[in-house]
Amino acid sequence: MQQAFWRKWSTSYLSLLQERGKWKTTRQNLQPGTMVLIKEDNAPPLKWPLGRVDSVITGGDGVSRVVVIRTAKALVRRAIARIAVLPIETKPVESRHLPTGGACSQQNA
Repeated sequence: MQQAFWRKWSTSYLSLLQERGKWKTTRQNLQPGTMVLIKEDNAPPLKWPLGRVDSVITGGDGVSRVVVIRTAKALVRRAIARIAVLPIETKPVESRHLPTGGACSQQNA
C-alpha cells in the first residue's frame, strides 16, 4: 500500500509542481518598430547589438517565430528566442516649460 501511495503521489502531485508555465500563457506577437537587443553567444550582454524590428515572420499557427532586425550595420534575421525586447513605454511625455527670468537672470544684468 505504501508503494502504491508513493507511485500515485510521485506521478500526480510531483508532476504538478514541475509544470512549465511558459507554454500555458500566450504572449503578444512582436510588432515592427519594437526596439530589441540581439543576443550574441560570444559577447557579454552590454555588447549585444541594438536594433529595431523591421518585419515579423509568423509560423503556420500565426505565432511569431523569426524577426528581421535593422541594426546600424545591416539587416539581421533572428529567431524570437535569440532577442531581448527592450521595455520602452510609448506614452507621450508632457513637455515642461522652464521658468524664464527670476533671481539668476536679474543678478547677471
